[in-house]
Amino acid sequence: MMGLGRLLAATACVAQLASAFAPLSVRNLRLSSESDLALEPEGDFTIQESTDPTLLYPARTIKVPVDHFHNDTKYEPHTNDTFDLRYWFDATYYKKGGPVIVIAAGETSGVGRLPFLQKGIAYQLAKATGGVGVILEHRYYGKSLPTSDFSTKNLRFLTTDQALADTVYFAKNVKFAGLEHLDLTAPNTPYIAYGGSYAGAFVAFLRKLYPDVYWGAISSSGVTEAIYDYWQYYEAARIYGPKDCVTATQKLTHVVDNIILNKANAKYVQKLKDAFGLGNLTHTDDFANAISYGIAGLQNTNWDPALNDTSYGEYCNNVSSNALLYPETARLKKDVQELLTVGGYGKESKTLTNQFLNYIGYVNVTQVQSCDEADQNACFTSYDSEFYKKDDLKQTWRLWMYQVCDQWGYLQTGSGVPRNQLPLISRAIDLNYTSIACREAFNINKPSDVESINKYGGFNISYPRLAIIDGEKDPWRAATPHAIGLKDRKSTISEPFILIKDGVHHWDENGVFPNETAPNFPPKPIEETQRAEKNFVQAWLEDFKKDKSGSTKP
Repeated sequence: MMGLGRLLAATACVAQLASAFAPLSVRNLRLSSESDLALEPEGDFTIQESTDPTLLYPARTIKVPVDHFHNDTKYEPHTNDTFDLRYWFDATYYKKGGPVIVIAAGETSGVGRLPFLQKGIAYQLAKATGGVGVILEHRYYGKSLPTSDFSTKNLRFLTTDQALADTVYFAKNVKFAGLEHLDLTAPNTPYIAYGGSYAGAFVAFLRKLYPDVYWGAISSSGVTEAIYDYWQYYEAARIYGPKDCVTATQKLTHVVDNIILNKANAKYVQKLKDAFGLGNLTHTDDFANAISYGIAGLQNTNWDPALNDTSYGEYCNNVSSNALLYPETARLKKDVQELLTVGGYGKESKTLTNQFLNYIGYVNVTQVQSCDEADQNACFTSYDSEFYKKDDLKQTWRLWMYQVCDQWGYLQTGSGVPRNQLPLISRAIDLNYTSIACREAFNINKPSDVESINKYGGFNISYPRLAIIDGEKDPWRAATPHAIGLKDRKSTISEPFILIKDGVHHWDENGVFPNETAPNFPPKPIEETQRAEKNFVQAWLEDFKKDKSGSTKP
């Protein structure tokens, strides 16, 4: 079995894209399911000396209700069934009176979050506070399965509200192995929740809706504002990306759009597809999608080289280079110059020709060559009604996609970009295209019910002992309280409001072993943020002690 670290790195690209809900081809959806299943260790493991967290922390389960809300018609027909919700814990640093630090695993197997218990934010906070660190899996993900399949009917219980109720039930009822003699349930024990991305919004709602159970929460890159057409996903790359990369991508995308979206240029569409080596693709929007992934890689960057995905930098280095990086594309020079002219950039042919050829070469290496099917549609299409009918437990791609289609939105389009701005992905990638799976897999033919999420506060969510932590350059920042254009807030101990300089997606969550630290590693913004988190959580716990002793008002 591949080591967890290597496996996480190997599957990061597909998994992140699936989570981000960039429009994925059917093949990539299938691969995302395979990567989810590959994360699960085979067999039962006992604790032993190892750096592999799957060996250090045995999985535990607690029985929770499948349906917490018998008065809500959304969940009809109701059920009294229970299921095993999976969790892992580490009580190494526990001291009497210490808190329980719960990391909400979010939209993935909890196994993927175990490094945070070993050396990330759960470890850091538990050690600093004498607490128990916990990774709590989200219903339907990993092995926390409430139903026998992932049919649309059985996914009715996959909502944020039901999962929040699971998290509350856990805090009120858990008995930690080896600590059964202690009452470590809420509200007698302070529970602090942490989550990143969807899980970041999740714990923000948890703190606001169940303040008597969860004493505090840290929302990192928490997407508290659900947005149906999330064209803003690419704004971070546009604003903070290398300027020559951004400019080249915008212009070349504009060339593509001027050809595929302009009926007057219809006869050049096939020549454009052929130039990219994608001439056998049936649907033009599939073609536009297949050549769009390079600029989407910003989310996968990380301050730790062991977790950092370099594809974003590699793409930018390719598309912005004035030198011809792929000699084999030289034969396409005349075709590319013609396409540039037809696409409205003939006057910039001197600069854009090699950049266009490099773009073609990059797509060939990263996309075209990876397709070993006789029919390119098998690799790159999002149109496959038969695939979308699959709903057995191996089809884990259905899970976050259902949440997206049902409530959260975040369809990442090029069409939504304002007309006075050049997009970084094709305008052919529109709501109709990005919602194919919603219609085909779940028969959802209307926009996501984002109001069912935004009623909890959206951009303006605020609550005592709720920390908002975001990354300056995060593609998801535009869905957080730190979105550009919103009024800044004063950061306090009660309501910390921290924007990590140069940070991307929940960069405060991962950590390194003590013997791996060095001057400026972790980088200063990360070190400062994680130190601040330890400090304000310790202050929150002092408030808990005072509250329980009656020395302060609730």
